[in-house]
Amino acid sequence: MTVVKSTLPDEARRVSSEALQETLIDLLGLSLIGKQAHWNVVGPRFRSVHLQLDEVVSAARTHADTVAERAAAIGVSPDGRPETIATVFSLPAPAEGWLRDSEAVEVMTDALGAAITRLRERIDATEKADLVTQDLLISITADLEKQRWMFEAENHPRES
Repeated sequence: MTVVKSTLPDEARRVSSEALQETLIDLLGLSLIGKQAHWNVVGPRFRSVHLQLDEVVSAARTHADTVAERAAAIGVSPDGRPETIATVFSLPAPAEGWLRDSEAVEVMTDALGAAITRLRERIDATEKADLVTQDLLISITADLEKQRWMFEAENHPRES
């Protein structure tokens, strides 16, 4: 059942739909990674990292909502169910338990970097299919790159 009829041709809708769904999973997963690290971070930079993690969580959740609404607007039902995320999600995540502040920063830098790399692939994929979706993915990438930069600067030079 399609509730909304898309103005996109079928192939463009398929390409955009895949890019949006994959991005939705990454964003929801990033928000969960960020919260897990937020609850478990310890160390001398606890407060600054703790607050910065909340910024990423907020950004990821806001972007996830926008991505899901874009999918719905082109007639695709977004799937953010827990079982979907658990089955498909593949970004780097923290280990169970307490995280040193430097480890939390490294986990977020790596997860954001992986998400950005995947977003750039989706930007390329949507170039001919749907410039509106591509524009959305570009703006999300810019924001996540900013977040990654802020985390990477926390551990400079990167600790071994």
